[in-house]
Amino acid sequence: MSNRGNYDVVVDVDTEGDLGHTDLQEDLEFHPSDFNTPPSTSNRSIAPDTGSLPGPNSGGKGSGSTSSKRFLWTLSFYAQFFDVDTAEVLRRCQAAVYPRANFLDVLEGNPDLYGPFWIATTVVIILFMTGTISGYLNYQGKTHFEYDFGLLSGGAGLIYGYTAFIPIGLWATLKWFGSESANLLECWALYGYANLIWIPVALISWSPITILNYVFVGVGFAISALFLFRNLYPVLSATDVRTSKILLVVVVALHAGLAIAIKILFFAHGSPVKTDADKPAEPPKGDADKGSFLFF
Repeated sequence: MSNRGNYDVVVDVDTEGDLGHTDLQEDLEFHPSDFNTPPSTSNRSIAPDTGSLPGPNSGGKGSGSTSSKRFLWTLSFYAQFFDVDTAEVLRRCQAAVYPRANFLDVLEGNPDLYGPFWIATTVVIILFMTGTISGYLNYQGKTHFEYDFGLLSGGAGLIYGYTAFIPIGLWATLKWFGSESANLLECWALYGYANLIWIPVALISWSPITILNYVFVGVGFAISALFLFRNLYPVLSATDVRTSKILLVVVVALHAGLAIAIKILFFAHGSPVKTDADKPAEPPKGDADKGSFLFF
């Protein structure tokens, strides 16, 4: 027998078993049924959840807007820029040295400042150490060799300044030309991880062979400049063709300036800059007095 056309009846029955008032228009509800499928619930409505989901920086707390706020004077504001672990930093370092994909895709929308800070710090320390070794090997004086701690402050100013302010200038320029894809944290992360190549370059560029030092610094410049060019090109292309070409030339020129500064300031062999270590040793006091007497 076909079940088509049958109806199930819902009747409101009170607790005493009395059917009570059974007005068909109010208390009876007729629903078509084939006895195989459960009654349809399409007429039921679910109240929408008006509470907003917590943001990525809200820590999973309530949906209030105050829970996701970050103030400059709180640690939580700066902690969000260091939200990476060691494995993720190593993965990003590997992607910077052996690029297989766009580095901005490797960041996965979570640029960090932890890796760039420690990479820049490591570069500064190694540049000071190898620059000191290079200066010692190039030292021709007969007096006691003194460490030049100006290399340390100079290296810090050069590396930190380049990594911090060049991305700010690039980001501001892109914003000026109406680029909506520019992100300051991504620019900082990009330039910070680009400094990774200078660690091995600094470790091997202290040799007394001048041509090798130039080759090592040139290779480091080529690798890091190609890394920046490859990852900045999609961002700079958001502007017009003429502006994007000019910005690419400026980016490469500034990076070349960094490479030249590293070579002439920290590796004295064949450097066009004359350092204190290259100056001849002071003559003994007696000879100095004699020479001054003859001069006058």
